[in-house]
Amino acid sequence: MYTGKIVFAQVMEYLPLRRLRTCVDRYQGDFKVKTFTCQDHFRVMAFAQLSQRESLRDIEVCLRAMASKLYHMGIRSSVSRNNLSHANEVRDWRIYADFAQLLIAHARRLYADEHLGAELDELTLYALDASTIDLCLSVFPWARFRRTKAAVKLHTLLDLRGNIPTFIHISEGRLHDVNALDLLLLEAGAFYVMDRGYLDFERLYRINRALAFFVIRSKRGIRFRRQRSRPVDKSTGLRCDQTVLIGNRQSALNYPGPLRRIVFVDPVTDKRLTLITNNFDLSALTIAQLYKARWQVELFFKWIKQNLKIKAFLGTSKNAVMTQIWVAMCVYLMLAYIKFLSKSALSMQQMIRLLHLNLFDRRSLQELLDPGPPDEKPPGPQQSLMLA
Repeated sequence: MYTGKIVFAQVMEYLPLRRLRTCVDRYQGDFKVKTFTCQDHFRVMAFAQLSQRESLRDIEVCLRAMASKLYHMGIRSSVSRNNLSHANEVRDWRIYADFAQLLIAHARRLYADEHLGAELDELTLYALDASTIDLCLSVFPWARFRRTKAAVKLHTLLDLRGNIPTFIHISEGRLHDVNALDLLLLEAGAFYVMDRGYLDFERLYRINRALAFFVIRSKRGIRFRRQRSRPVDKSTGLRCDQTVLIGNRQSALNYPGPLRRIVFVDPVTDKRLTLITNNFDLSALTIAQLYKARWQVELFFKWIKQNLKIKAFLGTSKNAVMTQIWVAMCVYLMLAYIKFLSKSALSMQQMIRLLHLNLFDRRSLQELLDPGPPDEKPPGPQQSLMLA
């Protein structure tokens, strides 16, 4: 019979919490704090994400019912609605944002060798998109989006190896998607795959000058002047592969160089897509596959909205909202760690549901996730995930 740590404590061991102390010290998060430190705050908020708690009262009642296990969860002080609400209001959300950046860097190293396909394995692929989280204007007046609405927007650049978010920017809802391009640190040789909401030729030319590549869907009304055409195999769904110049005067001034225009009809949905890229080396079918891979960022947004608590908030201030979203990102990355190191065949959705049901059990996490044959011993969390 297993007599070790409870499941929640084992899950927390996958996070380098000693690095969280560095982030806490950077923003003096524990200054004059005697009880309920930032470490306790983070653990409680992570517990709320994993257990799908709905409110401060819900968290308080649940943890008080398990008061004898709080110490074994790593929570060293009592949890009440008061101290949790106060922590959400005053603890600088940048503590958890910086911690998430550390986790992102390490997660990308873990998934650096993930197989994407024969033609894509040598490429660095990112998908950029944004998702809006609707709020009530009377409760969140600081997040005014339109006349009668409030919202925050989650701008995400997703590394398609492992579906790890490499860039996250949380803004008020009125920030247009295309403005996120101004915030990116562009990587030479990388491919940035985007939907037509990001079509701005001045910004695309900036990507071109940074020696990076883009694949983006065209909008209606944009004229092109064809310079040359390449033969295509129409049985694959391709309709044309052309080198073009922009025909619209102002757009041509913003992007004076040649572009590649590819028309592709998806054989599954029968949808006609006009794609624009500045890469002339990859095959036209590979470019179409790159754009199709952009759907992973849509699935990422769908997953976090369905499985993490980022649509109903435990506080009404901007600091409380930002804290909850960034802790949710940390939990997502922690699940990515666990999935990689345990070599579990379960999906992340199945993993979070299992954890939800077993957080207080004294049960081996490896056994719970069934990583493989019994004679295979996966690496321990602290040994494998210690950050330099």
